[in-house]
Amino acid sequence: IKPLKSIQKFPAKDIVNNGHTVQISFKEGNMLVLDSAAYQMKQVQFHAPSENTIRGKSFPLEAHFVHADSKGNLSVIGVMYTEGKANAGLEKLWEQMPNDVGEPKPLKNRVIPSELIPENRGYYRFSGSLTTPPCSEGVRWLLMKNPLTASKEQIEAFKHAVHHNNNRPVQ
Repeated sequence: IKPLKSIQKFPAKDIVNNGHTVQISFKEGNMLVLDSAAYQMKQVQFHAPSENTIRGKSFPLEAHFVHADSKGNLSVIGVMYTEGKANAGLEKLWEQMPNDVGEPKPLKNRVIPSELIPENRGYYRFSGSLTTPPCSEGVRWLLMKNPLTASKEQIEAFKHAVHHNNNRPVQ
């Protein structure tokens, strides 16, 4: 598998609880190059427990970095989190995590995508769909092989904010 080519240095701009997940939008400029096409990062959404598994193992938290090319084709980078040491990037986001559904709020803390994606960029690649409505097919999935850690408190804070498990069962 080819190495992951991406630019991940432009910070998050806002955070919202949309009733299904906590979603963070990013400023323009974060890119992923895949199959000779450039994909712009749009947002990251979180799911607990994970929606994907690695070798049959589920994880307590998963992040989906949603990217779109100029034609609207989608690619998603999936990152698993195991329970362990607190994640500094999540900590900065969670400080402003809304517990109620509402409008996006500008982030005060600077968080860049690379704080939420493992340094070791090995990945599994497969074709699938979006895991939230409209569940569109034809999504290029890149699931990072190496999980990051999140503290039990960080995982519980996310679950408290969304009030229910928000994962789609493994398909």
